[in-house]
Amino acid sequence: MRPVSIWQWSPWGLLLCLLCCSCLGAPSPSTAPEKRPGSQGLRFRLAGFPRKPFEGRVEIQRSGEWGTICDDDFTLQAAHVLCRELGFTEATGWTHSAKYGPGTGRIWLDNLSCSGTEQSVTECASRGWGNSDCTHDEDAGVICKDQRLPGFSDSNVIEVEQHLQVEEVRLRPAVGRGRRPLPVTEGLVEVKLPDGWLQVCDKGWSAHNSHVVCGMLGFPSEKRVNTAFYRKLRKRAAKASARRPKPLGRQLTKLKVKPKPRVGRGSIKRLLAQRQQHSFGLHGVACVGTEAHLSLCSLEFYRANDTTRCPGGAPAVVSCVPGPLYAASSGQKKQQQSKPQGETRVRLKGGAHPGEGRVEVLKASTWGTVCDRKWDLQAASVVCRELGFGSAREALSGARMGQGMGAIHLSEVRCSGQEPSLWKCPHKNITAEDCSHSRDAGVRCNLPYTGVETKIRLSGGRSRHEGRVEVQIGEAGSLRWGLICGDDWGTLEAMVVCRQLGLGYANHGLQETWYWDSGNTTEVVMSGVRCTGSELSLDQCAHHGAHIACKRTGTRFTAGVICSETASDLLLHSALVQETAYIEDRPLHMLYCAAEENCLARSARSAPWPYGHRRLLRFSSQIHNLGRADFRPKAGRHSWVWHECHGHYHSMDIFTHYDILTPNGTKVAEGHKASFCLEDTECQEDVSKRYECANFGEQGITVGCWDLYRHDIDCQWIDITDVRPGNYILQVVINPNFEVAESDFTNNAMKCNCKYDGHRIWVHNCHIGDAFSEEANRRFERYPGQTSNQIV
Repeated sequence: MRPVSIWQWSPWGLLLCLLCCSCLGAPSPSTAPEKRPGSQGLRFRLAGFPRKPFEGRVEIQRSGEWGTICDDDFTLQAAHVLCRELGFTEATGWTHSAKYGPGTGRIWLDNLSCSGTEQSVTECASRGWGNSDCTHDEDAGVICKDQRLPGFSDSNVIEVEQHLQVEEVRLRPAVGRGRRPLPVTEGLVEVKLPDGWLQVCDKGWSAHNSHVVCGMLGFPSEKRVNTAFYRKLRKRAAKASARRPKPLGRQLTKLKVKPKPRVGRGSIKRLLAQRQQHSFGLHGVACVGTEAHLSLCSLEFYRANDTTRCPGGAPAVVSCVPGPLYAASSGQKKQQQSKPQGETRVRLKGGAHPGEGRVEVLKASTWGTVCDRKWDLQAASVVCRELGFGSAREALSGARMGQGMGAIHLSEVRCSGQEPSLWKCPHKNITAEDCSHSRDAGVRCNLPYTGVETKIRLSGGRSRHEGRVEVQIGEAGSLRWGLICGDDWGTLEAMVVCRQLGLGYANHGLQETWYWDSGNTTEVVMSGVRCTGSELSLDQCAHHGAHIACKRTGTRFTAGVICSETASDLLLHSALVQETAYIEDRPLHMLYCAAEENCLARSARSAPWPYGHRRLLRFSSQIHNLGRADFRPKAGRHSWVWHECHGHYHSMDIFTHYDILTPNGTKVAEGHKASFCLEDTECQEDVSKRYECANFGEQGITVGCWDLYRHDIDCQWIDITDVRPGNYILQVVINPNFEVAESDFTNNAMKCNCKYDGHRIWVHNCHIGDAFSEEANRRFERYPGQTSNQIV
């Protein structure tokens, strides 16, 4: 087997290079690696699989011996240093628990601690060279930014594996006419090798192999293939090579097989041509079924000089079952929805795309996170398949998808990969002292290819993350690009566009884009777009259809977006609301400022000022930013409004809604909070405050900090003077009009049960809305400010 170069060198050129290096004993000065002070005598490389050229298990050569690094205390700062040693500009992530497979030899470094500014790994603190209590199951890896340092040259920095690897897998349909719907769920298995896309011999092919392939392609499970159909198809192909049958259609109708897509003459010719070209590249595949990638299975590759490939066999065929989000037809969706489903006990939060996010589990009616201790691809794959996706592409640690809040339910989860649910895996129940939210586990799952990103594009922006939105409409042969009317376009619609393009989160949804050149595209082809924010593509949102109706015409008033790789995420501390709620009868002569800012009920206008009082339900609200970007007001300080009475700036017109509802959802009292002043009241231990309102300072909430509105602040209440005694619901909604983008809007509302007897009020069962039962969730989604998906 010949070595494979990640630079796509020719095999003979690489072999010649290796032979020359071994003969000379040392590289020539022109190709010698550039070394920094402190790195003398050390060499670095990336190894393991499956991986890309800029990621892998870190291996260090010291005193002529290659070894690895233990993941204990490993951080992104250490990854930055190692990536620079490897010739890359910086690190974008790191891995633990031997994600790229266990290494061999010495474990050179343990408890490696770097600040990230060191010129060499030798400047970082550790237990000393070769002093470690780890095993190779704890080998650390890095994910570097695919950008090389200027002037850095070391041909052996990237490990050149001495065996072939399977990096990509696809299914190619063997039958069918015309354009097939995406995603493709059945077809011939093809693997990408240096010689191109090649087929796999089906000798010894098992359901375990199919399970792994389907997982890589984004499908949770596989189903049995109609082998009789493909066997008879091959027989027809063999006959077609000997003679050209005229009544081809009539012959095919006589096949006594289950109904399948109509087989055209071109399909048979293609299948026959594939056999004649000897397109087999892989055989002897033996998977256990728990692998997250085909490269982790036992594989045998055909050699270049093999003249006979797959004798008596045929290309392996796999059929996959799509998850609920990707069911190819309404029939499949209906069938899946008809299956009885229990209460969901696992979910993902904080991700920009389906199948990624922070892992949260439900225990005793409370959602909590999972500690990343021993978190690996097997456990992550169980989560992904349980939620209807494929196997895990990445097992994320260190709160890469943002920190959770509240309980941490699980730690040291050890899955074999065969479990139907994460709760079936062995795990430890832990207390808050055992782990912190800075170690929350996350996942990125394999998703089916749907091609939705080809139907939309951005134009005119300064970078690929922004621009005027253009959509493709029409049928094959008459496709054209057009613009979207900017009327009512907002953050929720922008979220869908950024997700569809794979550009992360929405930062802004723009209704005017006159400052971006539209080029040759000037026709508006879509209007009235209204999204809930959860759609996979823009064509799933409601819109006017073929009828275009714009209040403001012209290309300057067309929709645009600005996407971002990170976003904020606000969450209200619900327990504090419950603990601090009380009633106050406040004299009217103390409420002039509140009346000026419209913080009282309408009936207060006809009150006998300055005599009398208003009955107020007061409580404290503590709003945390759990996302990965600071929460900033949408408007700049030039447009903030100064309120002389209270002596502060309002940077958002409406920051929070406070409502009292009847059990059936009817509003009986309301309050609101303009952003009295967004600032970092308190932060976590390792986070510094950045925003302070004093002296017209910057407003916002830093990641890891929270803003506290105390119960004794003006307008931190609901005027319940006119509310009759009874049972009610207290509802608090943060950022209700979606003015500022967040990674997750579903956790922006809190509900409490409350009982009012005319003199006292009891507030209990306060919790974030999406922790309700499924029925209560459906009611909760209709809270005031939520955009409807129906066109009025």
